[in-house]
Amino acid sequence: MSYEPYPPPPPEPYGYGAPIPSGDPTVAPLRGATPQQAAERFFKRYALFRGRASRSEFWWWELIAFCIAIVLAIVAAVIGTGILTDLWGLATICPSLALGARRLHDTNRSGWWQLLVLIPIVGWIILIVWWASMEKPEGARYDAA
Repeated sequence: MSYEPYPPPPPEPYGYGAPIPSGDPTVAPLRGATPQQAAERFFKRYALFRGRASRSEFWWWELIAFCIAIVLAIVAAVIGTGILTDLWGLATICPSLALGARRLHDTNRSGWWQLLVLIPIVGWIILIVWWASMEKPEGARYDAA
């Protein structure tokens, strides 16, 4: 008895496995991003783990997030509760992971390398060096992933 193989599934116009046109601005890194552009792209690409992020896009957002966290910590000390800092952390954990993954993609590394944070001190140092390193043209393969 011979069985015919299943036909391939129809292409999805959006979502996982969808083809990404070359030069798609949602996945291309924004070189020389300003702080405002970095913040806008951070929230527009909230849970987008594909594509790449430039160094300026990544580090401007890290500076903005650090400043906001300091202000919220001061406010929390004044009002006596840390609920604002907790909410800020919850609101930004997913996009922060996505941005970190996109930055690693720009250096031709998988976003899964972020799990190095589980290794005390050494993991953070390795990630900071990778996040600060120059982009590699081979990282463009993540634009289509």
